Amino acid sequence: MSSPASKEIRNMKDFLEETELNLLECKVCFEKYSQQQKHRPKNLPCGHVICQECVLALCPQGSSRLECPFCRKACRTLETSICLPVLHLMEMVTRVLPDQLESPSAQNTSHVTKLRPASFNLSLSFGGWGILFNPTGIALCRKTGCLVVAHDGKKRIGVFSMTGKCIQQIGVKSDSPNAIVYPLDVAVTQDTCIAVTDAGDHSLKVFDWSGKLTLTVKQNFLLPWGLCINLQNEVIVSDSDAGTLVLVVADFKQGIVKKMLKLYSNLTQPREIAVCPTSGAVVVVEHLAKDRKNSSSTRVKIFSSAMKLIRQIDSFGLSLFLPLAVHTSGVAFDHEGNVLVADVNNRCVICLDKTDECRFLKHVVASGLSYPVALTTLEDGSVAVLDSGNHSVLVYSP
Repeated sequence: MSSPASKEIRNMKDFLEETELNLLECKVCFEKYSQQQKHRPKNLPCGHVICQECVLALCPQGSSRLECPFCRKACRTLETSICLPVLHLMEMVTRVLPDQLESPSAQNTSHVTKLRPASFNLSLSFGGWGILFNPTGIALCRKTGCLVVAHDGKKRIGVFSMTGKCIQQIGVKSDSPNAIVYPLDVAVTQDTCIAVTDAGDHSLKVFDWSGKLTLTVKQNFLLPWGLCINLQNEVIVSDSDAGTLVLVVADFKQGIVKKMLKLYSNLTQPREIAVCPTSGAVVVVEHLAKDRKNSSSTRVKIFSSAMKLIRQIDSFGLSLFLPLAVHTSGVAFDHEGNVLVADVNNRCVICLDKTDECRFLKHVVASGLSYPVALTTLEDGSVAVLDSGNHSVLVYSP
């Protein structure tokens, strides 16, 4: 007779199989969704989801219009968008390893070192579905104290006061040159210009504070992803497909590029990136290829301001302190130069102390998160976490 625990394990495996069958495959061509452009899940305005290849196949030759194959509502290809919740679910399912479900030792974690208790509490939350749609990036404007959020709404960039009020929205989704197709990350320069990485046309776009496009940089990028502003008011962009960090020196208000150069090469899909506001150190998250168990992992690399590698920590090292395998989705520096890491698997934010060995970790946020994808620190030491799971910004204070 099976034990209750084994029944739960079997039910979980059945649940994962049903999830893959019913949610993670296109119901038009019955191919599994993937990160590749061909089978990437796309939202239709009616709410149904099909893959990119089927979106194009349903358009008559020479037309950009299609009908939903399920409800027959007409739309244009421009009105479709990448379905981030499905991609997030797909990543989470593929990271659940069969041996983790079957191994009795998975239930016994008493020997694992525990993190220090969480020291931050929720002080403010704003956004939600209807205000933010599948948000991807967040940044603080230090001059105004406002938070800038990149998301998948009709206007791609929202500027919020610290009371949660939306002050303005910029970067419309359209065919115009100043449109933002699919924003991945956002940063604010020292002269209050808003920089955005756009995966739609593989560009870096810069807007002034009023929302006017001042600069578009497309050359030399394969897939610009994360970005940050260094102490010299220069933009550092992580190019995920090229495996590089690119420095862009420009007069952002005038829209003049002065210099572009590779800061670092031979990285593995670098995405999230941050600069320490005191030392100029740089932290980058690499997204490693899936292994034979079909599990993706991440690695955090910390560089000095001169781009010399100081330290690196992989998912395995961090996972020794947490119940599930760590998957880093966002990074930032606190005011003391410690690295803050957002983890989508354990739904938490942890702090890596400034030590050569990863022995001292503490929870910053241990509960209340659904799917944290980015974070930034505020002037008072609080942490603003962008939660794509509930389409909100949550501010935690010490």
